[in-house]
Amino acid sequence: MKRAQKPDKYAKVKAFIKALYYGSDETYGYRRIHDEAINHGFNYAEETYRRLMSDMGLKVTVYSKHTSQYHSYKGEVGKTAPNLLKQKFDAKQPLTALHTDVTQVRLYNGQWGYISVITDEASREVLSAVVSGSPNKALIQATLDELQPRLTESSEPILHSDQGWQYQLPAYQKRLKSLGVIQSMSRKGNCHDNAPVESFFSLMKRECLNRYRINDLSGLKELVNRYVQWFNNVRISRNTNGLTPVEYRNQAMVA
Repeated sequence: MKRAQKPDKYAKVKAFIKALYYGSDETYGYRRIHDEAINHGFNYAEETYRRLMSDMGLKVTVYSKHTSQYHSYKGEVGKTAPNLLKQKFDAKQPLTALHTDVTQVRLYNGQWGYISVITDEASREVLSAVVSGSPNKALIQATLDELQPRLTESSEPILHSDQGWQYQLPAYQKRLKSLGVIQSMSRKGNCHDNAPVESFFSLMKRECLNRYRINDLSGLKELVNRYVQWFNNVRISRNTNGLTPVEYRNQAMVA
């Protein structure tokens, strides 16, 4: 009885956990909550956060759903590039290794929406994200249009993609050369060669897109833009030492 009357010594940290969990749209598990809590002065062990979240019934479930993939391979319709990365995803400096791909999303009106992105391997920052109703050449060129102002005069990044028909076209490859970008491609039918961008698509669908009824292309664009802003500026990652992508990029550029 005396024990039941004692104040809960975890009351403040529980309130912090609850606010952060729901503030992340229920996407933060105990590991990332532990990292953020330490930064705010709650110096408890990681296991404590796991136990407290379990006691509070706070469980992340968005990572257990299957997501469909878009495949753009249509044979050799142009020139393919060598696989320069060879699954060595160890870039530490931003704007040295980039990844690009296209994914599809089924809309409630029965149509398909296509999302083309370019991500930075080191910081995990999304440098470009474009939504279209067709996975055509214009979508890929628009993705490069968004990337261009993010490049610096001294940067000469590798841009890795699969062997999709859009990336084999002479006009696309000519554009990369004009931007000072070196092209790299996965081996045919091997999605693991482009794992960083595949991982981003998986996160975006599970943490955001799959949780909403997306009526049309306009709704998809709004959600993608909102998620990318949150992903780049708010969402921390253990792969970047508990920093957001923008924080990692800013620190790396100063170092």
